[in-house]
Amino acid sequence: MSQSIIDHYIKNLSMILETLPKMEIVKIIELLEEAREQSRTVFIFGNGGSASTASHFANDLSKATIVAGKGRLRVISLVDNIALFSAWANDTSYERVFAEQLENFIEPNDLVIAISASGNSPNVLAGVEVAKAHGAHTIGLSGFGGGKLSKMVEVAVIVPSHEYGPVEDVHLMLNHMITTALKESRET
Repeated sequence: MSQSIIDHYIKNLSMILETLPKMEIVKIIELLEEAREQSRTVFIFGNGGSASTASHFANDLSKATIVAGKGRLRVISLVDNIALFSAWANDTSYERVFAEQLENFIEPNDLVIAISASGNSPNVLAGVEVAKAHGAHTIGLSGFGGGKLSKMVEVAVIVPSHEYGPVEDVHLMLNHMITTALKESRET
C-alpha cells in the first residue's frame, strides 16, 4: 500500500513539473534580474506552508545568488518579523498583515512575490493590492486553478494541481530553479 502511494505521488509530481509554464518562470527571473540591476526591493509573503516557502525563498535570493563583484538582490520576507506580523493582526486584522507592512516600505518598481496555494488568501490579495497601488511589479505563485491571485498579478505561475502537497512542493522547486538561474546567469 505505502509503495503504491509513493509511486503515485512521484508520478503525479513528475507530470505536474512537465506542464509548468516555462515562459512565465523566465519572466520571473527577468523581473528579479531587473530588480537587482535597479537596486529595487523584493518582498515575499504567504501563509502556512507558503509562509515557509516565502522565508526560504527570501533566504535563497538574498544569499545564494551572490556573485563576487556584482550587485546583490535586496529581499525581505514579510512573514519573518512575528512581532510586527502579530501586532498588525491584533490591532487591525489578519487580512492586513502584509498590506500594512508593505505600506511602510514599498516603492514604485519594487517587486512583490505573493504565494498562495489556493490563490484566494485575503491577506495575500490585500498585499498585492497595496503593491499595485504603489506601482510595484507583482508575481503570484498559486495552484488550485490560480484563484483570484492569478488574475491580479503581472506574472502568474499556477501549479496544475488541487492538492496542497504537490502545489507547495513545486513552489519550493520554483524557488530553487529561479535562484539557480539567477546565480548561474551572473557567473557567466
